[in-house]
Amino acid sequence: MSSKIWSLTQMAGIILRRCASRTLLSPSGAKGIRIRGTNRDHWTTLRRTATTLTTGGAAFLLGVPTLSCLGYEAYHRVHGSAVVHALEKEEVLEQADYLYSCAETEKLYQLLLKYKDSDDAEFLWRLARASRDLSELPNMEDGRKKQLIFEGFEFAKKALEKDEKCFAAHKWYAVCLSDVGEYEGVKVKIGNSYIIREHLEKAIELNPKDATSLHILGYWCFAFAELPWYQRKVAAVIFSSPPTSTYEEALGFFLKAEEVDPDFYSKNLLMLGKTYMGMKDKQKALFYLTKAKEYPAHTLEDKAVHKEAVDLLKKLG
Repeated sequence: MSSKIWSLTQMAGIILRRCASRTLLSPSGAKGIRIRGTNRDHWTTLRRTATTLTTGGAAFLLGVPTLSCLGYEAYHRVHGSAVVHALEKEEVLEQADYLYSCAETEKLYQLLLKYKDSDDAEFLWRLARASRDLSELPNMEDGRKKQLIFEGFEFAKKALEKDEKCFAAHKWYAVCLSDVGEYEGVKVKIGNSYIIREHLEKAIELNPKDATSLHILGYWCFAFAELPWYQRKVAAVIFSSPPTSTYEEALGFFLKAEEVDPDFYSKNLLMLGKTYMGMKDKQKALFYLTKAKEYPAHTLEDKAVHKEAVDLLKKLG
């Protein structure tokens, strides 16, 4: 029984891991880095060197002088006051998004931590994201990791309280709630799944053009659609009415994400392939798995996607 429960929680636990917070390179691998996560419907484009994502090399912000990630910290000295003037706010958020694009996680966290008492959701949801990104760094001590995860959830919760119309606050509340569930037991985790879906749906309602929210909700649906019957029975014992979904529902969200932003994420292409496999549509599964395999592997996650796509293609023959 315990192994089945563990299998169920592992499935639930992967729903919101990493996919919401990664920094993506453009599909061509040459045009720029996409910065996800503002409540405005746009991507900020950066020209980059091949090492920008991993080393914080030189990059350009549109309309901003050429500065390295390290040098940019000196560009504007922020103030710790919770009351931020409009111009200062824009400059701080611009700096925060730049540091995020360079994967300068520790610098970003320290910058935003000065605004932990802010009443502005724009600072708070970014701080929630920075807290969980910091918790994901390699070799993070377990106690500190847990502290950062719960801290991130509190920031996301506060962001939502301050502005319930901020789509990013809903998205990061959902992500952080999933993270917290790893420490709170199976029943709480499954119960939280309903809440997670509600907030992802709200994020999409507020910003239908956010491809990552669509992808995460598709992943949510896929995870529950894929549960075998015996794990569903275990879930029903633990929780009287566990969440359910279908491959068709998952497919709708993955396809919508591609419609909003084609080829934005290697994992979305992989999940399309896996969803079509679940639906026994071999031709379309082959198409998307091939696209996932051929996606430029700029990150460790892209490399993992490439490997899984190759393995699945071998199974399909």
